Amino acid sequence: MLNFSSTWHRMGLFAFAVGSLLAISACQAPGNVADADVPAWKEKVLPAVSGTVLEDSGKILNREPLVKEASSVAAGSYTLTMACDGGGKAFFAVSAAGKQIADAGAACNGSLEVVKIRVPDTAAVSISTSSVDAPLIFAYQLVPAGK
Repeated sequence: MLNFSSTWHRMGLFAFAVGSLLAISACQAPGNVADADVPAWKEKVLPAVSGTVLEDSGKILNREPLVKEASSVAAGSYTLTMACDGGGKAFFAVSAAGKQIADAGAACNGSLEVVKIRVPDTAAVSISTSSVDAPLIFAYQLVPAGK
């Protein structure tokens, strides 16, 4: 009679090890974020739209927030589309006239996150992008709702 238990046991351990390595490598950030071509990546992940009110893209190499402002944004409804890559999560704090009106986040896996924002009065609007999971790359665009 043949004893297959040790052979099957070794094959099971080997399959587990291979599966674990594949799972770990799938969670790693794509390439070196410091060398990423952000404009090319942004073009691939964000939809092409007209009427953009505020947009930005770049690299967060440390935990310092990056802020971009539009001097005068009309009151109304807007759509904020965000993406990031490199692992972790990026956060987008939206303020109008110095008051926070929205706080959103995007998982850094290249997928898009979309939130609706209401600007109560015509005002300067700023978006602060930050992450505790640096380094990563990010992109966002704020457009009037319905575009």
